[in-house]
Amino acid sequence: MSRRRMLRSAVAVAVIAASVLLAGAAATPAPVPDDPSDPVRATEYWLDGARIREAWQTTRGAGATIAVIDTGIGKVPGIFDGAVAGGTDVSGSGTPDGRTPIGAIDGNHGSWVASLAAGRGAPDGKGMIGVAPEAKLLSISVGFGASASVPFTEQVAKAMRWAVDNGADVINLSFTTNTLDWDRSWDDAFLYAFEHDVVVVVAAGNRGSGTNIIGAPATIPGVLTVGGVDQTGSASVEASTQGITIGVAAPSEGLIGMSADGTLASWSGTSGAAPIVAGVAALVRSAHPDMSAANVINRIIKTAVPAPGMTKAPDPLYGYGLLNAEGAVTADVPSVTENPMGDLAGWVKLFRRAQTEPAPVPTSTPVAVPPLPAADSPTEPGSPLLPSADSLRYGTLPLVALTVPGILIALGVTAAARRIRSARARTPHS
Repeated sequence: MSRRRMLRSAVAVAVIAASVLLAGAAATPAPVPDDPSDPVRATEYWLDGARIREAWQTTRGAGATIAVIDTGIGKVPGIFDGAVAGGTDVSGSGTPDGRTPIGAIDGNHGSWVASLAAGRGAPDGKGMIGVAPEAKLLSISVGFGASASVPFTEQVAKAMRWAVDNGADVINLSFTTNTLDWDRSWDDAFLYAFEHDVVVVVAAGNRGSGTNIIGAPATIPGVLTVGGVDQTGSASVEASTQGITIGVAAPSEGLIGMSADGTLASWSGTSGAAPIVAGVAALVRSAHPDMSAANVINRIIKTAVPAPGMTKAPDPLYGYGLLNAEGAVTADVPSVTENPMGDLAGWVKLFRRAQTEPAPVPTSTPVAVPPLPAADSPTEPGSPLLPSADSLRYGTLPLVALTVPGILIALGVTAAARRIRSARARTPHS
């Protein structure tokens, strides 16, 4: 068992022990303060559609930690009280705790993502609540585009390592680069997460934002890529995209999120679908603290519900199907030994080899070839009207040898013919 899993087990045992003391040896967690009739809570259709409320009967995410690598989680009273366990800034323009939103346009993005993953909700069961309302959050602020002085690829690589080193069980990445390939610095950063048994959840991207097919980091082997669906479970046209690495589909339309200033906002995109899945991954890790990241991902994709019209799995729009939180937490799923979403280490070894390994050194002794004889020295050019030695040798002499006998034979034949005519002239006619 890894040290990380041992720590999760200890936390889970402590949480269960505390529940027993406080609730009189209750077999299941106390009900989540939840008022489905509340207008805001009723807007969160995915709580029922993805069977999240049913999963809450087993766990609410206690003991699990979700790192949100985004524009920063705002200091909003209530929904994030006690939720953010730590943070940092890797953009060069935020605050050391990672809680100051970065970017004039995207500043609220990180808060929206975090509220969907693990927002606390109000004590009376009203207002917005996240998928894993008892999980911890890590706020790692990054800057997109001109809002950062540090190259984006460098930010992500540093953020991944910081998240792992500070206890993340799940990492959420709600962005795309719109390119299939990724910077080589990400090889080591993502491998670092996988080697430390962390689940990495990423957004597939949105057609409405110009992403017609998935791009990195959704193309990196081993990540759980999330596609988007509308309220009916059909693949979203604008708020999702397609690709062969999509693992599961979750709601990406008609979403709500808590802004950094405490106001509720409506939004859409796989940027919101990803933290819903990240929250479910936290629920699974909370319910099964000894389970490896590969098996957490495997449970999520194997318990997914096939979408209408799916003819195969994985499907380029839905992956293995629609998210099913209750199934992922409670179903009996056979264990796996490898990440079903791919092996980054194997990919690096195969596709980076030509660039990283030196050229092979020959092991056989070269064959010695004797030097060719020196070329003949060129002769001084002569008159083209005079015969050369070669023309006499290969042209004139053979021609003379053939011509003289021919002339002699012709003269002999001519003389014989004359003698015959003379003899006939002397013979009398009958």
